[in-house]
Amino acid sequence: MTELHLLSGSAATAPADAVVVGVLPARSDDGSEKAAPRLAPGAAAVDAAFDGELAGLLALAGATGRADEVVRIPTRGTITARVVVGVGLGAAGDDGPSAEQLRRASGAAARALAGTDHAVTTLSWPGTDDLAAVAEGTLLGAYAFTDYKKAPGRTPVHRVDLAAEATEATEATDVSGAEAALHRAMAIATAVTTARDLVNTPPNDLYPASFADRAAALGEAAGLEVEVLDDEALAAGGYGGVLGVGGGSSRKPRLVRLRWAGGPAPRASVALVGKGVTFDTGGISIKPAAHMDHMTSDMAGAAAVVATAVLVARLELPVTVTATVPMAENMPSATAYRPGDVLRMYGGRTVEVLNTDAEGRLILADAIVRALEDEPDYLIETSTLTGAQIVALGSRTAAVMGSDVFRDRVAVLGRAVGEDAWAMPFPEHIRGELDSRVADIANVTGHRHGGMLAAGIFLREFVPDGLPWAHIDIAGPSFHTGGPYGYTTKGGTGVPVRTLAALLADIAENG
Repeated sequence: MTELHLLSGSAATAPADAVVVGVLPARSDDGSEKAAPRLAPGAAAVDAAFDGELAGLLALAGATGRADEVVRIPTRGTITARVVVGVGLGAAGDDGPSAEQLRRASGAAARALAGTDHAVTTLSWPGTDDLAAVAEGTLLGAYAFTDYKKAPGRTPVHRVDLAAEATEATEATDVSGAEAALHRAMAIATAVTTARDLVNTPPNDLYPASFADRAAALGEAAGLEVEVLDDEALAAGGYGGVLGVGGGSSRKPRLVRLRWAGGPAPRASVALVGKGVTFDTGGISIKPAAHMDHMTSDMAGAAAVVATAVLVARLELPVTVTATVPMAENMPSATAYRPGDVLRMYGGRTVEVLNTDAEGRLILADAIVRALEDEPDYLIETSTLTGAQIVALGSRTAAVMGSDVFRDRVAVLGRAVGEDAWAMPFPEHIRGELDSRVADIANVTGHRHGGMLAAGIFLREFVPDGLPWAHIDIAGPSFHTGGPYGYTTKGGTGVPVRTLAALLADIAENG
């Protein structure tokens, strides 16, 4: 992973290969027909070395300040670094660029710096909030998954120094505060990249047993309590949902539990649950062949929950966190579960299976009931649950359902950290459409309308009234299939690790 350090001196004289400056579009109220873009705050020392002409030089090279735009110009000895990298931030408000603009610009700059040994960024000016966003964006933008490539290409930028020059407005810069912000940002980015690595690992290498082993190793290294149930233990415990979904595969299911006790005085107890379908063919209700390879990401919720549990321990948050992670591979075979089967779930409720491709809710129901035995104050579950989420909200916005107040809290915090999220309702008429002829509930309705909401309502059946809880459907946001943008690279995104981290930090502070 790219190294990050705080820069104590000036970016203009730092012994680096490249210096990153932010570029803003020309002011809309500037009457000039050829108004040049503007430099973002933090670039003053570098601009002074160019006699105040840096913005104009970047404009000559094509810079406009458009978001994600990257332009390079040689310095010709004007400053110590050989190259200035101008990165567009997009239009900013009166208070300057937002944290997400800085995060995205830093990610774009980090991708452009691949193959560079040492760079300095001025985007971290003026305070710890900006510094944290720049640190996260830099590390996430520099991320590359090359484990299976013989020729991995250019290596990520080796080291980036974050400049935070003191000015009249920031001359009282808190160095210890900056160091703490950097430490937290690096821990969060590491958790996100851990989740990305898990999602990007192909399913022939990441299957329930190997996923469980990796989760256990991560948990043990972080000092977590670890429990792993194999298929025999699941059968003995009555986990009918996990066993039903995993029954068609030669790779038997698992259930992993990771627990952080919260230190000497935890503020609250939180249950995390994540869907860990390591590959989803749809089972007997098999999926179309096109894009089935994307189903390597069907364990993204589990990856996020595992990474978050480890993160909480490393940040030593005063919150008891227990992650319950069911893992199964949904395959068609002579031993696969069928449409028409009735599964007896953990806890005794029965479910009629009308579609074996609605498998995630079955393993999650088992895990939710097990997680509730710990009597948590809050429950958060995340999963690539429905393709209907992408139909409703697109590929970059997560859907959040659950108890109204807590659901809204999760959605607001998700948007605040740059993981777009939107609260969705539970229309009561849909519950009746899940009635079963032979069991307590069916796993799908008889039609496609409102499929995302129906899945959330199914999960609600296993959550007691009065418990603050949220379900985050990340079917789209967890796996990016297009070209990279900002700090988002192709493949696993690590969503919603940053949302979960913000939520747990909020609970630690406010209960």
